[in-house]
Amino acid sequence: MANMGSRKHLKRFKAPKMWPIHKKEEVWTTKTSAGPHALEESIPLVMVLRDILGLAANSREAKIILNNSDVLVDGIPRKNHRFPVGFMDVISIPKINKTFRVLQDYKGRLVLKEIEEKDSTFKLVKILGKTTIKGGKTQLNLEGGRNIITDDDYKTGDVLLLNIPEQKISDSIKFEEGALGLITGGKHISEVGKIDEIKITQSSKSNTVLMETEEGSFLTLARYVFVVGQDKPVISLVGDN
Repeated sequence: MANMGSRKHLKRFKAPKMWPIHKKEEVWTTKTSAGPHALEESIPLVMVLRDILGLAANSREAKIILNNSDVLVDGIPRKNHRFPVGFMDVISIPKINKTFRVLQDYKGRLVLKEIEEKDSTFKLVKILGKTTIKGGKTQLNLEGGRNIITDDDYKTGDVLLLNIPEQKISDSIKFEEGALGLITGGKHISEVGKIDEIKITQSSKSNTVLMETEEGSFLTLARYVFVVGQDKPVISLVGDN
């Protein structure tokens, strides 16, 4: 039983910084199960219902809500209270007629941004890599553990708009100079700016991007840039009215 507990629970002081919990109130908290997001990049669904939305007073109430298939993640009902939800996931709760997109605040914590119904039919997913498979087709390795096979020409760093729950590509945003980028890491996290220059290194060092904002310009790692549009973001972001 001790080993079972260590797999399902996590000491609060060891919880990722992005979790919206008080680390000194109790000793243990729920640990995310295996899923599309890593532990350090996600929060368990029970925490969304109990700690963020306040729809449940405790884990027991949250489990009842989930067992009734009242919560959808990317259009699919999820009953596992430990299911990991992460950046850009879409959480819908039809009984209260509300839908949220998971974003980051300026401290890197995962937060929920309420969105309109028209924006609840798609999610944004970044291309992390590409693989050529049998038949000359291309497999796109996406953020969140997904893979999609396509004949279209996409590049690493591009962002796809996926219809949910079908997970079919409806559009894309190119990772290129002039595009709008949302920063997902480093000291400029959650800031939005225009990509001024993409600097490709010819060594083991990471590629960098020069970003331009109203406050000035800064250099960040290319892996921290998540493109969200060309002239304007295609989604509502933290801080938008």
